Amino acid sequence: MKRLCAKAALKLVPDQGRIGLGGGETIGYLAEYIKEAGKRITIITPSDATKKKCQKLGLTVEETENVSEIDIAFDGCDQVDSRLNAYKSAGGIHTREKIIARMAAEYVLLADETKVTEELGYDIPVVLEIIPEAREYIKKEIQKMGGTVRERERHLLEVLFEGSPSLEAIDRKLKQMTGVVETSLFYQIASKAVIAGENSVRIMKKAGGKE
Repeated sequence: MKRLCAKAALKLVPDQGRIGLGGGETIGYLAEYIKEAGKRITIITPSDATKKKCQKLGLTVEETENVSEIDIAFDGCDQVDSRLNAYKSAGGIHTREKIIARMAAEYVLLADETKVTEELGYDIPVVLEIIPEAREYIKKEIQKMGGTVRERERHLLEVLFEGSPSLEAIDRKLKQMTGVVETSLFYQIASKAVIAGENSVRIMKKAGGKE
């Protein structure tokens, strides 16, 4: 399914320009297909593994800090819902991923059908990238919100919420918290998702988005 998804995503890649590529196996396949297609593009990536893969393939890679606009960006996700809200909690590089997503004219998620849900729940933790000095303060504030916290790394906290709090409210409150750099909840950021099944691919589009 990952190769099927990557092959479908290739159709969205322009012949030239700048594109963003995230991390993961599906993105790796997409990089291979881009090389095979001979597209004259420059890659911007938050992933060290993807950067090495693209360089090995002979694709041009540019540092994110030197870029302000990207034509289109592709990335995987842990879960995506019918309104294209998504969790990207596993990798822990969501701040860099969001920088690229915000620079892109279009941000496209790549996933298989097992990762699609009608509405995001809270069975997957929201991961916070934090300023370490704010760790205890952030924990206290999250507890006030009804959440529980587990430390993953010094600068990463995993947060779980019970019930079904509003995604919009959670996104807003967490990002307004002093010491929180970013979260792994990608709320209303993606414009499309390429979803692969066993034998077919479908495109999910944001309401009012580009064709």
